[in-house]
Amino acid sequence: MNGSENPAAESPPRRRSRLAGEIGALVYIAIVAQVAFATGAVYVMFPELGALSHDVLTRPRGSWARAPVALVVTPILTAIIGIIVTRTLLYGFFSVMLTVGGALIVIAATRSPIAPAISAGLLPLVLGIKSWWYPPGILFGTALLAALSIGWSYLDSHRDPAPRDDDADDDAQVVADARDDALESAPSGLRWLWALSLFVALAMVAVDLSGLRFILFPPLVVIAYEMLGHPEVCPWARRPLSLPIACFLTAGGGFICLRAFGANAAAATAAMVWGIVILRSFDLHIPPALAIAILPLVMDHPTILYPFSVGIGTGLLTIWFLNYARLFNAISRGALRMKQIAANNSGAG
Repeated sequence: MNGSENPAAESPPRRRSRLAGEIGALVYIAIVAQVAFATGAVYVMFPELGALSHDVLTRPRGSWARAPVALVVTPILTAIIGIIVTRTLLYGFFSVMLTVGGALIVIAATRSPIAPAISAGLLPLVLGIKSWWYPPGILFGTALLAALSIGWSYLDSHRDPAPRDDDADDDAQVVADARDDALESAPSGLRWLWALSLFVALAMVAVDLSGLRFILFPPLVVIAYEMLGHPEVCPWARRPLSLPIACFLTAGGGFICLRAFGANAAAATAAMVWGIVILRSFDLHIPPALAIAILPLVMDHPTILYPFSVGIGTGLLTIWFLNYARLFNAISRGALRMKQIAANNSGAG
């Protein structure tokens, strides 16, 4: 997910390729939204398609673009889990943890890099979607994107030559792409899992206390998964206010687009454009922020509280992210000290 990029440092071919990818993502979202709203099959307009299409088409050699099968299969499996949980349990702490846990198991078992699949599982629970048409709706969008990504990657491989070692701009881009791939890879160890679980629990407490369900909006868990799973390569950690402000602005823009155009393809495209402008302005590459912009289009009667909920949720994540390493280091030192005391007592005995 993805770190910051510096468009000014990109070589001209890379800038053209990136702009072409953004235009392609906008056209793709417009088509999917038109199908969704024209047919009434609103589940086709899965918000994370904005995130996936932007990353796949602007980074045709990235980890998401290189996994077209996982791009289709992983969100379908997590969507099925989400529907089963939503049809079986009421929204609450247990159902949220069960859904997130099930999505993480799917990602780990399939070795999939498609972290937005977590959002596909959580979205039905948060929105109260119980229709079995939801997974096929996800399938339509992801299968279309997978087919598009294969063709796009083929064209890119023939259009854009491999970076040269003596080209500083291309070398910088290689480093940026490697960092983004690292953020999208599977986390190692288990500390991130505890950190993510505790954060979801903390966010649920905030939801219960405030009554604002979208403090824990689905793309937030995706962002948390990649941030907490790879804290050492999370570049916006040095700019702690950039994430909540950028996400607040994308959420607010998406809400305004919905009010201005209604639930239609024009609103979805405008929301994507707004999200891209915000991320470029903040020099960030966080695809789930584009899902945040599109999310109001599939919500029932969103209000102005939505962007503020997003701001609170991302603010909580930022605070948690900046402090969790300190917390877990303290826990580790405490556990080590307890083992030493136990060993000393055992030796004395």
